[in-house]
Amino acid sequence: MTKLRDVNTTDIAGAIRLGCRTMSSVFNADDDHIPFFGSQVWPEARLSWSAHHSESHIPGRHLNALLNAEDALGLTLDEEAVERHARAAFLSYSGPIALPLNREAPGGPLVNFCPHNVREGFHALYALVAYRNSERARELAERSIDAIFDLWDVEHGWDLERLQKMGLQYQPCQSFIHGLARTIGPLVKYFRTTGYGPALELALVLAEKALPAYPVDGSFDPEKMGTTHGHSITSVLSSLAQLAEVLPGRGLMERVGAFYDRGLWAVRDELGWSPESSIQEDTDHGEGNNTGDILETGLILAAGGESGRYQDVERILRGHLLPAQLCDISFIEESPNPEGIDGLRDVADRHRGSFGFPAPYGHKSTGAGRGRGISFNMDIVGGVIASLCEAWRAGVRKDERGVFVNLLFDRERDAVEVESPYTHEVLQVTAKREEALWVRLPEWVDRDRLEVEGYDGEVRFCEGYAFLARPTAGRPIRFAFPLVEQEIDLSHAARPIRTRLRGDAVAAMENFGADLTFFEPIG
Repeated sequence: MTKLRDVNTTDIAGAIRLGCRTMSSVFNADDDHIPFFGSQVWPEARLSWSAHHSESHIPGRHLNALLNAEDALGLTLDEEAVERHARAAFLSYSGPIALPLNREAPGGPLVNFCPHNVREGFHALYALVAYRNSERARELAERSIDAIFDLWDVEHGWDLERLQKMGLQYQPCQSFIHGLARTIGPLVKYFRTTGYGPALELALVLAEKALPAYPVDGSFDPEKMGTTHGHSITSVLSSLAQLAEVLPGRGLMERVGAFYDRGLWAVRDELGWSPESSIQEDTDHGEGNNTGDILETGLILAAGGESGRYQDVERILRGHLLPAQLCDISFIEESPNPEGIDGLRDVADRHRGSFGFPAPYGHKSTGAGRGRGISFNMDIVGGVIASLCEAWRAGVRKDERGVFVNLLFDRERDAVEVESPYTHEVLQVTAKREEALWVRLPEWVDRDRLEVEGYDGEVRFCEGYAFLARPTAGRPIRFAFPLVEQEIDLSHAARPIRTRLRGDAVAAMENFGADLTFFEPIG
């Protein structure tokens, strides 16, 4: 059994930077620098092209993540990488209809259409409009919305006869949730960026058809869901949460919250780990971008007034999502490459920073997934990095009520500096201006034992926050409390997984003798 030497549990910004490096290095020099989709690092190391998802899927995931990271962290991106992803996205829309299409073989025509990829197509176009002011992307997005209204309807689905007359091969999905429903989220993003009404109209039409799978009572019904694909279930949930943010009432947000509290437990555990398939029983084979969508949904619910959700988000970040990034690549052996195939070149280094299909305890699952290999498909990298950007934005927020410290990670912004209790002796918050300060305290903090230094006024406690009405600018405020240790059992189909927490971070975890683990084993 090997424990990884390098595991990140504390640095959101570092994880984003490393992931951006990965997304800037996965272009296939043997295919005009179209990005790879598939990847594997064990038992052999390679990157591969997909007739279903390469040009129609990867550019959207990566542009949404890269340009988000540039905006959220002020990163300087590799502009050549951005341009290559944009060129691949525009290629996928250059067929007979304004929908994201794929080639059957590298160098061939665009002939494959899968509704599963429409979400990713809109993510590419949205990101290029929002962060690069691309008129080409704007025109394509609006033509694509028209095409969907023309070729798809709620009752009958896609007009397969017309698609066939265009020379397209239709690649079916398991269900509506596995297909077009996933598009709700990027349509909402496009609407918020541009104010283009038909984008929201289409999102509303899709949401109405999707809602029976997310009932008012929050229950999980496999038949109504119609898919076992975990990421489709979680991405539609996060999409509905994004839509709820722009609607005038609370009904949809409450429905999202009900499913988050009840039905979502069919595809998650206490650390936010989520299975690739909702019906797997004898494997801990997960999928990272499922966890990212769960995190984003939790953030939206928290911002909407349910601040206790930040507790779940922090535990997801520290306990699973950050540790699951591939940082230690020492175990990856390069495959022989006498013909100089680009998909076999520098595979280990090009994977560093990836996210893939982890177990809660490590990169290599026990059970039925044990022999399937270790992979980090490139779409998952983009999905997780985009979610981490949302966590970074939400960690510290400022509005008319003051400055909110929502997540206890190291952070410095114009308004405040935060030193995390996980990387320093205590939680220390330094306001840079004399304005109201709200500091979220984890639910396991005993307020009777909490010591606050550096603030002369009365600390008030409200809705899970310590409220300080008039902090002195530049004077550090220290919140001293122990990181409480507790043991929990993670809920998994095959058996529970014993886990020791220190605060909201994992101190040790049962791993069943698995290799390439993230944490110390429970003794």
